[in-house]
Amino acid sequence: MAAKKKSSAKKKTASPKKKTSPKKKTSSKKPTDAVLKEIRAFGLGYPGAHTKSPWPGHLDLAVNDKTFAYLSVEGDPFSISCKLPHSHVAALMLPFTKPTAYGLGKSGWVSAKFDDEPPPIDILKEWIDESYRAQAPKKLVAALDASVKRVGAKG
Repeated sequence: MAAKKKSSAKKKTASPKKKTSPKKKTSSKKPTDAVLKEIRAFGLGYPGAHTKSPWPGHLDLAVNDKTFAYLSVEGDPFSISCKLPHSHVAALMLPFTKPTAYGLGKSGWVSAKFDDEPPPIDILKEWIDESYRAQAPKKLVAALDASVKRVGAKG
């Protein structure tokens, strides 16, 4: 009688690979990357301003670790969110804006997204200014106002 060969080894099956979300490519250049760099540089010109990266896909502007502009990164569609306590109603009338998610819109935060169309740089710089002034300590805002007056007096 032929002995049946028992296999103690489990039947090998191809183990399914875990699905991982692909890493975002940020290496491809977007037409709006130059605007993003200009806006970020503009914001970093304010007293005490620095970059902050609370999670992937953002390189935000902050003052005293309080964010005043949420910005996308190069290679992604250009997006920005700013706190606009004075102009948020007017800003939300623009076709490329919406209230910022996570309840921030209730506090005057406005978001704008531009895939490939050129963003209105002058408007965005006004938003950066208003948002910085809303988030920065009074001492830094006073220093900013004093430096603007000095520059204005020279010209």
